[in-house]
Amino acid sequence: MITIEEFKNKHSNKVRLIGLDLGSKRIGISICDEKQSIATPFKTINKTNTNDLINQLKILINENNIKGIIIGNPINMDGSLGKSAQSVNDIANYITKSIDLPVCLWDERLSTVAAFNLSSQLDVNVSKREKNLDQNAAAFILQGAIDYLNN
Repeated sequence: MITIEEFKNKHSNKVRLIGLDLGSKRIGISICDEKQSIATPFKTINKTNTNDLINQLKILINENNIKGIIIGNPINMDGSLGKSAQSVNDIANYITKSIDLPVCLWDERLSTVAAFNLSSQLDVNVSKREKNLDQNAAAFILQGAIDYLNN
């Protein structure tokens, strides 16, 4: 795994990235365009086991010419690392060992809340809001990272 600064130095030219929101039951996935200007919610997959996740990611990476992975890091509001952060870190390390692409953790504090609030402001009904919550949170995570990379 690398830091966001190392990621920025490694990818001076623009490439497509995926963002992951690793939940305990579902994984939200987002993709950005080649110019790294906008992150788009892509899909939500049910979490079964890590090997299935790796296989699905490899297919997604090959089909979409992905060159890097941004993973939301669920840091506590006080900046400490809790149980969720340790779980994400373990999976991120496994992804790093299994997929030959740069992987970076990005602070995801409030991404799920922001995704839920935005969809409520857009007057999306509650069942659809909850259905797309994980991929929308992944888009918030990836958008934050690409905004940082572009500055």
